[in-house]
Amino acid sequence: YENLVANPDAEVQVLGEKYPVRARTAEGDEREELWRLMTVNWPNYDEYAKRTDRVIPVVVLERST
Repeated sequence: YENLVANPDAEVQVLGEKYPVRARTAEGDEREELWRLMTVNWPNYDEYAKRTDRVIPVVVLERST
């Protein structure tokens, strides 16, 4: 996460496709909605969050050109 904050330009691969992205940290209502969506698919995120006092960041990767 800290590496993405320091250098938000990255490359991801989904199946056979690679493309550039720019990372940003979701905040506020956007973060809450994305967290809710993540826990639908992986409920253990909520369990993990209960074991820490820190806010777990949610990173959004947006395709760049």
